[in-house]
Amino acid sequence: MHARLRAGEPEAFRELFRDHSPLVYRHAVRVTGDWAMAQDVVSLTFLEAWRLRDRLRDEGDSPRPWLMGIATNVLRNMTRAARRHERALSRMPARDALPDFAEELVGRIADAEQIKAAHTALAQLRRAEREVFTLCVWSGLGYAEAAEALGVPVGTVRSRLARARTRLRKLAAKELKRQQAVRTNREPLAGDGQTQDGRTDAARSMEEWNR
Repeated sequence: MHARLRAGEPEAFRELFRDHSPLVYRHAVRVTGDWAMAQDVVSLTFLEAWRLRDRLRDEGDSPRPWLMGIATNVLRNMTRAARRHERALSRMPARDALPDFAEELVGRIADAEQIKAAHTALAQLRRAEREVFTLCVWSGLGYAEAAEALGVPVGTVRSRLARARTRLRKLAAKELKRQQAVRTNREPLAGDGQTQDGRTDAARSMEEWNR
C-alpha cells in the first residue's frame, strides 16, 4: 500500500480516502467544532497527501499516522479557523452544566453542544497537549501512531497526554464552579418551593473528577 501511494496509483488513493476520510472528518469536527470547516480539512488533507506522497515511509502496517500528521498540520495552518470557530460557537445554545470529561464519555462526544463545552476546557490547554489529547482520546490513535503523526518520541506523547488529562480535570472543575455560580444567581430560592435542577448531578460530577 505504501509503495502504491508513493507511485501515485489512483486506486490506492481511492482506498486511502475510503478507509480513512471518516476518521479525518471526525477528528476535524471535534477539533474545530465546525462541520463545514471539517469538510475543508478533509479535502486539504488528501490534497496534501497526494502532494507529499513521496515522503511516505515504509513504517508500520497502515498509512494512518502519516495521514493524521498531515491533518494536524492542516488544522494548524488554517488561519481562518479562529474566526469560523467563534461564529460557530455563537450560534450554539448555552449549556447549563459542563459534561463529565471522563475518557469513556469524551471519546463519544458527537453533538455540537458537547463540543462547545469541551472547547471551554480544551482551548485552555497548550497546543501540544491539545493535539495529543485529540489524537489519542478523540481519534483513537495509539501512542506510537500519535508520535509518528506529530513527529515526537513516544515518551513525549505519554507525558503530554498525562498533563492534558490532569489539566482538563482542573479546568473542567473550574468551569463547572463558574457555571454553578451563574445558575445560582438566576435560580429562585429553595424557599419559594422550587428546586434548583442539576445541583445534585453537578456535585456528583465533581466527586467523579476528584477520584
